[in-house]
Amino acid sequence: MSSSNSPSPLPTVTKLQVDSVTFPPSVISPASSNPLFLGGAGVRGLDIQGKFVIFTVIGVYLDPVSVPSLSVKWKGKTTEELTESVPFFREIVTGSFEKFIKVTMKLPLTGQQYSEKVTENCVAIWKSLGIYTDSEAKAVERFLEVFKDETFPPGASILFALASKGSLTVAFSKDDSIPETGKAVIENKLLAEAVLESIIGKNGVSPGARLSVAERLAQLMNSDKVEEDATKTDQEEANNLPLGDKLAKEN
Repeated sequence: MSSSNSPSPLPTVTKLQVDSVTFPPSVISPASSNPLFLGGAGVRGLDIQGKFVIFTVIGVYLDPVSVPSLSVKWKGKTTEELTESVPFFREIVTGSFEKFIKVTMKLPLTGQQYSEKVTENCVAIWKSLGIYTDSEAKAVERFLEVFKDETFPPGASILFALASKGSLTVAFSKDDSIPETGKAVIENKLLAEAVLESIIGKNGVSPGARLSVAERLAQLMNSDKVEEDATKTDQEEANNLPLGDKLAKEN
C-alpha cells in the first residue's frame, strides 16, 4: 500500500534533538516527494577504551500510513513490549510503506568505510535469514560503487529513501538539507530492508533509535497523536535520549 494515491494526514509529532543534531518533525522524500513523519532517532557509537564514542546520529522517518497499518496487530502494546519485539520491527522493515533514513556524521568517515560496514551487516542479516542470493551480491557491489569516491565530514549526511515497492534511493548532503533527488537508485528490496534493519533491528547499530521508534509508535497507535511529546520542550526530549545511548553502550 502506498500513500501516493490517497495520502494519510501526517501525525502530530515534535522534532527531536540528539547530540546536537536536530531532526525536523517531517521531511519530503527525495524518492517520491511524499511527506514522511519522524518515527524516532538515536546515536550509533562504540565503547572505545572505556569511553562511548558517537560516530553517527540517525533519524528514521515513516509514511503516515504506517500507523494504521501497524496498529492492526500492535495497538495497545507498551514501549517496552515493542522495543523487545523482533516481529514488530520486522513488520516496520518489511511493511509496504515508504521509509526514509538520515544518517548524520559526528566523526569523519569515508564512503568506503561506511559502505563496507553497512554491507557487512546486511550480508549477516541475509545469511541469518537464509536469503542471500546472487541478486543481493550484485546489489552490494552497486552499493559499494555508489559510495566509493565519497567522503563525509562531520555534519554531512547520508540519506536513504526506501520506496513502498522496495527500491533504495541513496543521496548525500554536505549540510542539513535534503536533496530533491537521489544520486542512485538500487532496485533490490532486500537491500533496502537490510539497511533499515541494520539500524533498528534486533542487533541494530542504534538501540537508541530502536527505542525512540518504539516509544513514538506506541503513543501514535494508542492515541493517534503524540500527546505527551507535544507537551515536552525540545530540551526535555533531548534529555530522554541518553536512555537509548545507555542501551547502545550496554550492547
